[in-house]
Amino acid sequence: MSESVKNSPGRPRSVLSHQAILKAALDLLAEVGYERMSIEAIAARAGVGKPTIYRRYSSKEELVADAIESLREEISIPDTGSLWSDLDLIIESAARTTLTPLGRQIKALILSTASSSPQFAQVYWAKYLQPRRQAFRVVIERAKTRNEIQTDTDSDLIFDLMSGAMLYAQIFPPASEPWEAHIRRALKLFLKSNFPT
Repeated sequence: MSESVKNSPGRPRSVLSHQAILKAALDLLAEVGYERMSIEAIAARAGVGKPTIYRRYSSKEELVADAIESLREEISIPDTGSLWSDLDLIIESAARTTLTPLGRQIKALILSTASSSPQFAQVYWAKYLQPRRQAFRVVIERAKTRNEIQTDTDSDLIFDLMSGAMLYAQIFPPASEPWEAHIRRALKLFLKSNFPT
């Protein structure tokens, strides 16, 4: 990230102020919850004025989504030349970022906030989940081109099923196998009917 991010027109935005805003939002989210936190409280905690926040964010939902995402590492989309090798790397990357105390905290923040605020859920979906689905679609489209799976395979459904399995296994870890092996087995089951005959 550069020293400052310029907003046109207007003054450069301070990176330190931005980080303080994100931290304040996360602290208040943990302390009082989404419904009880306010832009005023975030501004006071961060030591900035409300206009400083509103120059960056049009709503509390957008700010909280960015604050949560600031804790996450982006999962890269591999291109190994094989569907299952690509999926294995995605699963391994997800395990590194998800199966940690911070990863569990982030997931809890997303779920609790999205459950209490449809507006937040909509913003988070549009800004963060949809781009991830679109990136994952590339993996499935490559597999179709290589004739590894049926051409009518629904990549969005596979992404949703994989995400659901990951979330469930994070909350209720499998007892008989490692998390990664469990997700891989679930994906094989999902994709079984999509392999060319």
